[in-house]
Amino acid sequence: MRKMPFRHSLALLPLAWIAAGPVQADLDTVRFGVPPWPGVTVKSEVASQLLEAMGYHTEQSELAVGVILNGLTSDDLDVYLGGWYPIEEEMVEPLVADDKVVKLTKNIDDANSGLVVPEYVHEAGVDSVADLAQYRERFDGEIQGIEAGTGINDAILAAIDDDKVGLGDWDLRESSTSAMLAYADQRIANQEWVTFVGWEPHWMNVSYDLYYLKDDNDSGVAEIKSTVWTVVPPELQAEDANLYRFLSQYRISIEDQNDWIYEYSHEERPADEVASEWIRNHYDTVAQWLEGVTTKAGEPAIDAVKAQLGS
Repeated sequence: MRKMPFRHSLALLPLAWIAAGPVQADLDTVRFGVPPWPGVTVKSEVASQLLEAMGYHTEQSELAVGVILNGLTSDDLDVYLGGWYPIEEEMVEPLVADDKVVKLTKNIDDANSGLVVPEYVHEAGVDSVADLAQYRERFDGEIQGIEAGTGINDAILAAIDDDKVGLGDWDLRESSTSAMLAYADQRIANQEWVTFVGWEPHWMNVSYDLYYLKDDNDSGVAEIKSTVWTVVPPELQAEDANLYRFLSQYRISIEDQNDWIYEYSHEERPADEVASEWIRNHYDTVAQWLEGVTTKAGEPAIDAVKAQLGS
């Protein structure tokens, strides 16, 4: 997969190197912490292009989540658009409780994950995880999973061990995400039955017509809801109310981020190209994000974006 060409990137450098430069006394420059995840990569690029059209400079630094959170608390970073809950809850909540960071807004809300089937399998009668057992032979008694040790795999193994919803005699086939999707792709191409781990946002939701199974009897393997938070330092609102307003309104639909991930990760297009093309084709959405937001010079932000990026 092609890596994003960070225009001001300090990609994968230790945070101490970032801090070695002059301390930012204002927010002429907005510094993003970006983990190496396709969704957050494009999401940060879209925000950066909008901010640059508004007269800000931006920096995007590819870093591990723990380093990003430390950077937000030590005035080395200004924005993190990937606060994934519940996965990162134990990392972020203590910082929120100590007033070291603020969860500004849910930039992705109600994202679903869990077992999925192709739509043609759903139409044949598989609606919830409780329906899998009666069609065991059609699925070869297998659930296709991702990397060993991940939370969803552990939940599936627990459901098998406890014989929840009739899964006691099923097997979980653990593999890499790419291997799982390659196997699913082959089965779907042949209109064969398959159930595997799915989640939003991801390019799989663009490439395939999938159905997210309903949960039954709290199996723990379906209808797992996630939220992605924008996380910022607590001083941001006082330092730059205009930037704070934009970030508080920067909320992305799951469908749009599915498309971003598809173009960047699956089609291997550069993130800056994906972002600029999307912005030009979705000014109605951009206008909502920029309502009441101005450029550094005090002009309407949406006018500046259209002038710089074109139509």
